[in-house]
Amino acid sequence: MVALYEPTVFHFPSMESPVMSQTIPATMLLDRSILDNPYPFYQRLQKEAPVWRVPGTHIYVVTSHALLEEATKRVDDFSSSLTSVLYRKFNGLPGRVRYKPGALPVLATADPPIHTQHKTAVFSHFSAKSIAALKPEIEKVAADCIRKALTKEKTDFMQEIGNPLPMRIVSDLVGFKEGDINKLLRAAFDSTAVVSGSSCIYQLGWYMLRSYNVYRWVGGQLRSTPTDSQNILGAIKRSINDGILSELEGRAFLLLFLAAGGESTTSLLGSAVRMLADDQALQTKLREQPELIPAFVEEVLRLESPFRFHLRSTPQDTVLGNTKIPAGATVLLFWGAGNRDPETFDNPDRINLARPRKHITFGRGIHTCIGAPLARLEAQTMLQLLLESTSCISLDPSDQPQWVSSLQVRRYQRLPVILKPRSIGMV
Repeated sequence: MVALYEPTVFHFPSMESPVMSQTIPATMLLDRSILDNPYPFYQRLQKEAPVWRVPGTHIYVVTSHALLEEATKRVDDFSSSLTSVLYRKFNGLPGRVRYKPGALPVLATADPPIHTQHKTAVFSHFSAKSIAALKPEIEKVAADCIRKALTKEKTDFMQEIGNPLPMRIVSDLVGFKEGDINKLLRAAFDSTAVVSGSSCIYQLGWYMLRSYNVYRWVGGQLRSTPTDSQNILGAIKRSINDGILSELEGRAFLLLFLAAGGESTTSLLGSAVRMLADDQALQTKLREQPELIPAFVEEVLRLESPFRFHLRSTPQDTVLGNTKIPAGATVLLFWGAGNRDPETFDNPDRINLARPRKHITFGRGIHTCIGAPLARLEAQTMLQLLLESTSCISLDPSDQPQWVSSLQVRRYQRLPVILKPRSIGMV
């Protein structure tokens, strides 16, 4: 049995004021200090308003693990159809840019039966057999990234390993040709910035424009792909030819793979290495017992959900918990809060390598992330190789880690570390 592991660096105390205000200010949702460390705020919401209506808006935030699971099962009440994205008003309050319901239903933003058709079109590429077949390539790419990083006295983990590794794997899986990794990374990050919730209206327009340029490039990749190609590009092209997808949906599908496949695993790798760098005892334990790495990955996913929330919309009036939610509302399902809900998890802010897997990082129900097994395999493979190749992973004391400013994405912009190579013959 694995002992409870409790690094104090990841213990975030709740707000200690004995008397909390009845109204939680709307500006707290996008406050930069809260974006960097949101967990005390999540704890407050769980205590005061597990379904919180952001004052002055039709935006609702769900932080209770039980209510999050309930919402994912009620697909008629909480639609995945993208009807709005959030942005930051100049006064710091959140606003909504509205869309026509069902304007572009693509997998994550589609409800049944369209969602079922889309998932079927690409599911074979994410089967257990297909994912397992990717392991040699993941090992090769991870070893290459780590080898380059170890040649430097100090390195930005995100730049050298965290960012390029997932994108190289996604690019290979999809079948992109002549794909510049940096361009693909910008495309992935721009796509998620559109739904980040923390951009001002001008930034939102800029990200949309840049995403459209990549959208055109993706169209060229799709048109030049032979119909019989045994990759995701080929599968999508066949689905277009068979009338399952429109060409617009096919392009959006590919952007989704870039954004979700690159962004989520990039976040996972960075958060895992930060936790290791903050605790030498944990490093030692995982080097001595590499069979615990998968359990560690699950705790990283729970503690630092790569996507803090996903959007839902309400087609009709409904109720969640004790809160009435009107038709046309935007509902934010905060996985990152539910994963630390003390009603579900003992000592939720601490790592427990023996903890049963109950986290909802990859969603629940029909919208459980199709790429979750790939993200897990990439993280487990990279971490094992990194721990085998180093004797010490530490933060660079002369520099500071920096989070991306985003309401939705939990990813390091920069993670300066020192990687000490393992000496030859070292046991």
